[in-house]
Amino acid sequence: MPTLVGGDELYKRGAFCSMDPARLFSVLDVYSRPCKRLQISEPRRFYYNEEKNPSIEVLPDECLYEIFRRLSGGQTRSISACVSKRWLMILSNVRNSDSEPNKVNTSLKDEQENDGYLTRSLEGKKATDTRLGAIAVGTSPRGGLGKLLVRGSSEVTSIGFAAIARGCPSLKVLSLWNVSLIGDEALIEISKECHSLESLDLSQCPLISSKGLAAIAKNCPRLCYLTLESCQSIGNEGLEAVAQGCLNLQSITIKDCPLIKDQGIATLISNSLVLTKLKLQALDITDLSLAVIGRYGKSITNLALTSLRTVTKKGFWAMGISKNLESLTSLTVISCHGVTDLSLEAIGHGCRVLKHMALKKCCFVSDKGLVSFAKAACFLESLHLEECNRISQHGILGTLSHPNAKLKALSVVKCMGIRDLEQEPVGLSKSQSLRSLTIKNCIGFGNTNLATLGKLCPHLHSLDLTGACRINDTGLSKLLKACTGGLLNVNLTDCINLTDEVVVDLAKTHGRTLEVLNLDGCRKIGDESLAAIAENCLLIKDLDVSKCGITDSGVSCLSNGCINLQVLSLSGCPRISNESMISLELLGKTLVGLNLQRCSLISSSVIESLVANLWRCDILF
Repeated sequence: MPTLVGGDELYKRGAFCSMDPARLFSVLDVYSRPCKRLQISEPRRFYYNEEKNPSIEVLPDECLYEIFRRLSGGQTRSISACVSKRWLMILSNVRNSDSEPNKVNTSLKDEQENDGYLTRSLEGKKATDTRLGAIAVGTSPRGGLGKLLVRGSSEVTSIGFAAIARGCPSLKVLSLWNVSLIGDEALIEISKECHSLESLDLSQCPLISSKGLAAIAKNCPRLCYLTLESCQSIGNEGLEAVAQGCLNLQSITIKDCPLIKDQGIATLISNSLVLTKLKLQALDITDLSLAVIGRYGKSITNLALTSLRTVTKKGFWAMGISKNLESLTSLTVISCHGVTDLSLEAIGHGCRVLKHMALKKCCFVSDKGLVSFAKAACFLESLHLEECNRISQHGILGTLSHPNAKLKALSVVKCMGIRDLEQEPVGLSKSQSLRSLTIKNCIGFGNTNLATLGKLCPHLHSLDLTGACRINDTGLSKLLKACTGGLLNVNLTDCINLTDEVVVDLAKTHGRTLEVLNLDGCRKIGDESLAAIAENCLLIKDLDVSKCGITDSGVSCLSNGCINLQVLSLSGCPRISNESMISLELLGKTLVGLNLQRCSLISSSVIESLVANLWRCDILF
């Protein structure tokens, strides 16, 4: 058979690729025309050899980078990033500032692309370098990444954060929790590009040291919020760098960082002129740090000190006696043995505008210190005492009966020193300001205490007696009669000795104002209480009768009277059955929450019907 003209030349090494394009397509045209059938065992095919196939993939990364940075518009870059992982990683290395269209186009639209509106959160196995690269490429055309949270990852590395840094210069909030492979390199990359960073939260990041924190401090002067928790490698040098570079710090939280000592805290506090919130927990600091806080903390409004084991009473005394905490309105002290009666009184005198005070597990504070503090802190509005076992009923009454007291809320939780009074005391001044009273899980609290508090606090709006197992109808009735202002919120959870009699009294006395009532665990409460509530409490919105002795009849009473009820809990009521379905559907006109858990007599078919009919209501079953 005659040889095809040009066939050998066409397939010579390199001839195909070097042929003139016009000639190439004319030749292909000739051999694609219909002709006489060829008698050959295998037809000759015209195709590009894979090794000689001209493709963009043969270009090195440097060339692709130059091509990609000239792509116009964020959407085009996002589409290109979907082609392959290689393209994605190359595109994620293109800085917005290096993109050729951004250099030319300075329109308002391009300026708004990097304002930082979007939030992205990656947890566990979802946090990888590839995902971070995709975020870096994809968020720019959608408003720019403003907040990034990465939690519980053992795969993400500094490569992913380098992509975030280059692609998301608008980043304002960065939170890293339990990321074991992230070190200083990641923070250094962020600091190079994200100069608008305002909030940094580092928790359980063992490889991040003072070096990475110093890079942030040097290049991110807008930093306002800093949280360091369980960062074993960050020490005084990092805090000193923050003190020098971040003059706009407003909130600082430092917890369980063993390398941070007095030097770092003192330098940071003394240079933070606009600091308003400070939280220190489980640090190896001494009295010096608290003295510095008292001396330089003029702008601090919220201060929380927790588990400072090496701080003594001298430190708390020095902090208070300096009288420079002139803006402090909220103070929380937890598990600090240095808080004594003397230091607490000094804090009361020194913090002249203090409004909110919380003492938890401060075992050396007694009645004497509490009363002295209450007298000194003349602007105090809220006082929370928890597990302060040297405080007794006498300290509580002395605090409330102080004639100049402005206290609006008192909460006493798990204070084992409180015992019931043998008889009601006389000569105590009434509190005209107290509106909220919580006596929670104080096992010694009894009827006489309750009656006395009723006389002292006639203007209560909120009452919480959770776990008061020693009180009964008699004591609570005296308080209800003494409260002339009208109760709005009453919590009687696990008051196991209360009966229908006192609930009926409550409904009749305070039904015109009552909005929230919790009777969870009051086993002696039954249908009579629900009937009184339905008749008298027209404003009630939230009712919890879990583990009470109510039946279908009580639920029927509710459906005929409670026209504003929004949340109803019947959890653990074994006598509620399918017969309550119609009543619950009537209540469902206003309900947004219904708890039917552990109601064994309600069948699954009734539950399904309620779920279908009460489509506006969130039903737990």
